[in-house]
Amino acid sequence: MPDLTFTGIGSGLQVSEIVSAIVGAETAPYVSRSNKQQAEITTDISAVGALKSALENLTESISDLADADNFQLRTAQGSDGFVSLSASKDAQIGNYSVKVDALAQAHKLSSGAFAADEHISDGIGMVTIEVGSNSFSTMLSPTNTLEDLRDQINNGPLVGSDKNDSVIATIITGDDGQHLVLTSKETGLSNAIKVTVQDGDGNNTDNAGLSRLAYDVSDPDSLNHIKNLSEVTKALDAQITIDGTLVVTNGTNEFKDAIDGVDITVKKQHDVDDDISSINVSENNSNIQPGLEKFVESYNELQKLNKQLGVAGESGNGPLAGDSLLRGVMGKLRQELSNSFDTGNGNTLSLAEIGLESDRYGVLSLDTEKLDKAIESDISGVQQLFVGTDSADGFASSIKELTSFYTDADGLIQTRIDSRTAQLDRLDDDRVAFGLRMESLEARLYAQYNAMDLIVANLTATGSYITAQLDNMPGVVRKES
Repeated sequence: MPDLTFTGIGSGLQVSEIVSAIVGAETAPYVSRSNKQQAEITTDISAVGALKSALENLTESISDLADADNFQLRTAQGSDGFVSLSASKDAQIGNYSVKVDALAQAHKLSSGAFAADEHISDGIGMVTIEVGSNSFSTMLSPTNTLEDLRDQINNGPLVGSDKNDSVIATIITGDDGQHLVLTSKETGLSNAIKVTVQDGDGNNTDNAGLSRLAYDVSDPDSLNHIKNLSEVTKALDAQITIDGTLVVTNGTNEFKDAIDGVDITVKKQHDVDDDISSINVSENNSNIQPGLEKFVESYNELQKLNKQLGVAGESGNGPLAGDSLLRGVMGKLRQELSNSFDTGNGNTLSLAEIGLESDRYGVLSLDTEKLDKAIESDISGVQQLFVGTDSADGFASSIKELTSFYTDADGLIQTRIDSRTAQLDRLDDDRVAFGLRMESLEARLYAQYNAMDLIVANLTATGSYITAQLDNMPGVVRKES
């Protein structure tokens, strides 16, 4: 707008009001039309976004029933103070007894007493510790103490590229002095500790100097059968007896698949008077009903949203009333609900046959008695209804494929949202361009009206001058009114 403080001085016209009125007359229809377009686009984006979210929830609700591993499960009952149990679907239905004969133990050795400042090696020496497949060595100087050896075992340095993955070294201080305690990190006979030394005096077994730490009972008949360390805890395997006759041992307290598909963790050894633990493996299909109920809830929420978005009538229309996108997806979903699915051997099964029913308003419900009968009579068929077979998709995968067509990053809904968002961006650009045009119009109108005002002012001044001159001419008599 031009920097004019006074307008219409020459003509007496209200130039500012006239210009504002003309610009307003141009602006109002555009603003109204632009706001309406923005509201329509924003409403559409919100509506299809809500539809997308509902479809994704629907797909997620059926995902638990899309996995074959979630069908024909097994439950192992009988966990008590002696054993805890878990079962996979590979477990066979049946009853078993389990007696815990022994728990697995980690090997623990203790040295004799050393003084805190005692040099434990006669010269340069080396200690080698073997536990199972892990073997490592550490070098000792003539001035090293028992604490130095403990630190080297736990934290290094070790010889070469050796690593200690198997033993924890601790010092226990008694009234008689310090004792080095070595504890295997793992239980079982295979993780028994073996300690060999290279003492500075050349004698590695005489229970003097560094040889006081030697311990090797791997071969009882060998000359190297050395027990210079005391055994605090034996290395033991866990042992159980199944059904009174079958003995099973293991290096840990966990027995995996000793009974097909059943994992047994032993916690306490049975005494003579203790009741033997009883295991019952039964079929467990309790997850199917909750999975279907979750789907029913999600579908009914989608159906409710469908009615809100697609309503049409005297009271008003929904944002997607008559929209082919909404009609298309809901029509395809209803078709999926009514389809029969291949369950193998030429047989088919539908959702209605397992208790999933729809009323005349499209609302789903689940007949749990009908579902229980279907599970009891043909659990494999129910599984294949949802999961599918090698040659055909099941209901769950069909729903996922259908909804993905709409909800994927390049699906119909996202494509539409992207298109509508681009329209909003163009609308913003149009508003900026329109604002510039209105500024130009306003400037032009002010220039035109101000020019006219100047001309009128000049004409008025000229007229006044001529009138004054005529009044002063000789022989001219002014008529009195």
